[in-house]
Amino acid sequence: MTDVSDSGFKAVTRVAEARQRLLDAVTPHDRTARVPLEQATDRVLAERVAARRNVPHYARAAMDGYAVRAEDTFGASDRSPTVLREGEAMEPGTAVRVHTGSALPDGADAVVMVEYTDRIGGELEVFDAVAEGENVAPVGEDVDEGQTLYDPGHRLRPSDLGLLKSTGVTGVETYDRPTVGVIPTGEELVQADPTPGEVIETNGLTVSEYVRRWGGVPTYRDVVTDDEAALRAAIQRDLTKDVVVTTGGSSVGERDLVPDVVEELGEVLVHGVALKPGHPCALGVVEDTPVVMLPGYPVACIVNAVQFLRPLLKHVGHLPAVPHPTRQARLARKVRSEPGVRTFVRVSVEESGDGAPEDGAHPEATPTRAGGSGVLSSVALADGWVVVPEAREGIPEGETVPVEDWEYAP
Repeated sequence: MTDVSDSGFKAVTRVAEARQRLLDAVTPHDRTARVPLEQATDRVLAERVAARRNVPHYARAAMDGYAVRAEDTFGASDRSPTVLREGEAMEPGTAVRVHTGSALPDGADAVVMVEYTDRIGGELEVFDAVAEGENVAPVGEDVDEGQTLYDPGHRLRPSDLGLLKSTGVTGVETYDRPTVGVIPTGEELVQADPTPGEVIETNGLTVSEYVRRWGGVPTYRDVVTDDEAALRAAIQRDLTKDVVVTTGGSSVGERDLVPDVVEELGEVLVHGVALKPGHPCALGVVEDTPVVMLPGYPVACIVNAVQFLRPLLKHVGHLPAVPHPTRQARLARKVRSEPGVRTFVRVSVEESGDGAPEDGAHPEATPTRAGGSGVLSSVALADGWVVVPEAREGIPEGETVPVEDWEYAP
């Protein structure tokens, strides 16, 4: 635990420890379904998939030219071409016209490229001797029948589906996508046309779409007011989901009721994390269903969702954990951070102009000036963030740092 004097918490839990507590308390679901290839993009395999036929399933010409018996071309050269008959069927001393991808005629075992031939009447002069199998794609050159193509846990891409179809696979057994109930909370929230004192609800929408991007199936609920009975009913309604997520009401103020309701229904594993922005995050379990209680400030909500909800969905839904893509950039200004707290600094990235990337120059990462956890534009308009680890007290100007492109990671 880490003391944080200005967070309202007596102590907070470090990010890695909080995440591990949550994952250790949850068992991945075991629901699977067989789906046709047309619906399998981004689904995760629950079984090994093997090829049902060879690809190619016939010997085919790999070049435009003439199918021949290799022995009929032995000794052919520019100065001493071999003369073959041009025909429709393969016989000794015969050549059959073929195109790239054409089935090799029975009896042929090689292809002479068309540029090494010359047609003279009904005969063909061959200026290049070919070996058996030359310019021929044999049966199973690409994939052998029975070959393992993908193992359980593989997330299917469009190119995978093309390969599967080519080998005779028409459907696959996949894990069901994890289901998530997203419950925005707060008596001040409205969906449109706010009056003074009211706030447009954005967290629930944002989190729902991240759930979708991360491989889950969100159910975006209506706003629930700051009332224990209403919150209790909302959480209990979604215990049929794989994950319950609430936004707002997760801190330690008078209206921050969600952690108390979860504690009453089940167990709060973590309340308060050593993370900035976003100390007021809580993680719990109710009737074996994990509950992620995200802060109400939009930026804090997003940061905590990436740190806790994303890995939880991967764990529950058997989804592969893909690291965030990063790029190196030179910090344009120094950034400060609190010792013992993992800090996420939103940055914009631009080419520095000091040299081309191929010359080793790094782009510049400039921290956004609107740094508050309630300033949604500071993250929505950023190009990524720089993570300051707990052991450092800031990063000086000019240091080369990795910028995480967390926004587009699946």
